[in-house]
Amino acid sequence: MLQRKGRARPYTRALDGGWGWMIVLHFFLVNVFVKGMTKTFAIFFVVFQEEFEGTSEQTGWIGSIMSSLSFSAGPLVAIVCDAYGEKTASILGAFLITGGYLISSRATSIPFLCATMGLLPGLGSALLYQAALVVMSKYFKKRLAFCSAIARSGMGLTFLLAPFTKALIDLYDWPGALILFGAITLNLVPSSMLLRPIHITSESNSDIKDKGSSLPASGPEAAVCGTEASPYNDTQESTTKNSTMQRAGQLGTSLTDSEKQNEEFDNGPNRNRPFLVTTEESFVKKPVLWSCKQKCCDTSLFKNPFFYIFTWSLLFSQLAYLIPTFHLVARAKTLGIDVTDASYLISVAGITETASQIISGWVADQNWIKKYHYHKSYLILCGVANLLAPLATTFPLLMTYTVVFATFAGGYLALILPVLVDLSGNAIVHRFMGLASFFAGMAILSGPPMAGWLYDYTQTYAGSFYFSGTCYLLSSLSFFFVPLAERWKSRA
Repeated sequence: MLQRKGRARPYTRALDGGWGWMIVLHFFLVNVFVKGMTKTFAIFFVVFQEEFEGTSEQTGWIGSIMSSLSFSAGPLVAIVCDAYGEKTASILGAFLITGGYLISSRATSIPFLCATMGLLPGLGSALLYQAALVVMSKYFKKRLAFCSAIARSGMGLTFLLAPFTKALIDLYDWPGALILFGAITLNLVPSSMLLRPIHITSESNSDIKDKGSSLPASGPEAAVCGTEASPYNDTQESTTKNSTMQRAGQLGTSLTDSEKQNEEFDNGPNRNRPFLVTTEESFVKKPVLWSCKQKCCDTSLFKNPFFYIFTWSLLFSQLAYLIPTFHLVARAKTLGIDVTDASYLISVAGITETASQIISGWVADQNWIKKYHYHKSYLILCGVANLLAPLATTFPLLMTYTVVFATFAGGYLALILPVLVDLSGNAIVHRFMGLASFFAGMAILSGPPMAGWLYDYTQTYAGSFYFSGTCYLLSSLSFFFVPLAERWKSRA
């Protein structure tokens, strides 16, 4: 782990460019091949429902498990990234998604698909997405919102993937389409090689003397576990690590001295030992396992009010986002619209969402107002749009709803990472995002099946869109408490 950190190139501040654009490119491809393909599940939803004669609730569990794991696996992803690095985690995620699609092509039932198309791609998506997100937050500071918007705009390329998916299903049936999707996802393996680690160092040794005494809340061993702070605190983190390693040396020396004293007391032949434990090895081998356990069980985030604010919003917004995504094509079909024409709704949504994310990111980087105000406004508008969606009963009206919803959805999606970084403060990005995603994933697991149950009970998808709109409005409520949390933290 220390060797992996040692290979990271040192910088005195966030690059806001340079190799960071390669990270943006990789994150863009992740959004195209992973998140974009997840959105095309709306087309597979109809195909699987007809192929296996399942109900909307049963079929909804496939997308629900996939989407839920991409969030709820956040703490596990944080551990994998800390232990093996973001690059390795990303490559592993690409292989998991490919394997899941290939095995799913041999599916014989919906429970089979829940395991192969839900479990494996969901876990792989979490590895790919969170690894890219954290690395990009280290490379960018001033342009973070804009670069995040560019990367996330890849999700909007479903305007190409939706007709492409429909064409593949028509030509090769759904098993052939899944095999080709698995092959396409393999492109993320070489793309993951772009995740070059970065390490922010202090500009002078005086900074180390001034700042080195302050340690993160998780203790000095947290640096050895490979945790990273948010880009706003990289300089302080690097100096902390230097101070930590100095203390580690003292700890290692005391450990080796005690071993020597024990050997002299036992009259053991020290010169016949196969190897000697060095100071660094002693520090790494003994405290690191315990420190990683401490970090996994760390509850310090539960004392942070901003953690609850962000988690509440992420939970309800992601729960709400999946329902219109999965049920839009199905609703169009119930209104007598051809599936091929309905797939163009997803295409238009992708184009609109792409443009909206880029504009939203650029506007947020101007810092006219705080970013969470934009985020809150977009969430409220998404809620209103979905509450009015049942009024759209013709193809032109459905197209109007699609454009309006995609505009506001793209706006808030582009700001998830910048708002996370602003609210996390001194918190570690891996753990903040991982824990928040875990709780969001638990709620997302029940979202699409619940919406499917509403359709099975009412025989209309109007209830699904009402449910989505209500969740969006609930997700915006927590941001009204940000001023209170800021005042509370200033007094603490």
